[in-house]
Amino acid sequence: MEWTIQQLADSAGITSRTLRHYDEIGLLPPARVGHNGYRYYDTDSVARLQRILLLRELGSSLPTIAEILDRPTDEDDPADSESVALEAHLRFLEAERARLDDRIRALRHTLDARAGAEGSLQIMLEGFNDPYRDEVVARWGEAAYEAGNQWWHAKSLRQQREWKRDLDDMIATWITTWKSGHTPSSAPAQSQAARHIAWFRAIPGTPVADGDRDRSIAMVTAMADMYADDPNYAAAYGNPNCAAFVRDSLKEYVRSSL
Repeated sequence: MEWTIQQLADSAGITSRTLRHYDEIGLLPPARVGHNGYRYYDTDSVARLQRILLLRELGSSLPTIAEILDRPTDEDDPADSESVALEAHLRFLEAERARLDDRIRALRHTLDARAGAEGSLQIMLEGFNDPYRDEVVARWGEAAYEAGNQWWHAKSLRQQREWKRDLDDMIATWITTWKSGHTPSSAPAQSQAARHIAWFRAIPGTPVADGDRDRSIAMVTAMADMYADDPNYAAAYGNPNCAAFVRDSLKEYVRSSL
């Protein structure tokens, strides 16, 4: 059976100009060209056009479609090559969806802020642990970093502000506990250390959240040392002695309770 270019175009819901373009670029040549210059298409042409239209609907470019359709196939399974290509394209679309989801969340945060919500540009644009990416990956792996970032981006701007207020309150309570003269092993200090551990546990990807005891101990100990030794962390507690108090309290909690 054969169809003219206009018959095939009408049946497929496209224009004859599209089919002529497909012929010009070698994507869908006609089965034959008559003496009158008319293009004629057979059943193989129709099958190829169906695959082209499917791939176009999935968002593939014409060069990509040409590569997929002309790739050598398994003789026992001619569709195998196309299936591999479709799976690859599916992964691309999933990654694109994730990227769009991130942009949608960022836009929602911006709209919240414009509507009067208090929030900083840093909160809207940065991930939860973006400034510490290299350190997080080096200590606990890429998966831990990604889990923390996805958890943070899934929050609304209001939820992010609430989380920041809780963190500020926890630090303020540490400072008050230290100023009150409590020792690291005292009940108030250990209660505050338990609160701090619960804060770690609420962040996906951390060893504490995963319930790995040995890695949890290592993480809490490392973070405790950083609070006292790293000026960027210590500054949050307003006084080096307070930062050392937090360190010692957390280490005492690790020894007695983890």
